[in-house]
Amino acid sequence: MLTAFRYSKAMVYDPGALSASLSAAVGSDPALVAELRLAFLESAARQVDLMSRSRCDANWLLASSRLKSLAASFGAVGMLQLADEAIDGAPGDPVVLRKLNHALEDFAGS
Repeated sequence: MLTAFRYSKAMVYDPGALSASLSAAVGSDPALVAELRLAFLESAARQVDLMSRSRCDANWLLASSRLKSLAASFGAVGMLQLADEAIDGAPGDPVVLRKLNHALEDFAGS
């Protein structure tokens, strides 16, 4: 399960937990784990991109909700919390978008 730890005002993600969740779900097949991890990252990046290009509340909410569902299905708790923040916040919020992009970079880099 992907976890988030708070250190003062910054949130740090544990992207290794995503791999652990995938391994627990599909076993020790590293190729399948890598494929599922890539699918998660691509899907999450697509939703964040849609959020950044949304021009109305409905599009923002739809992409945020899809991101939340994706994160929940992969056990990515930190990404799920950010999706909730987006759903509860103002559409187009640049702070939320920066946090989401930072989280994606962390996941991709691990």
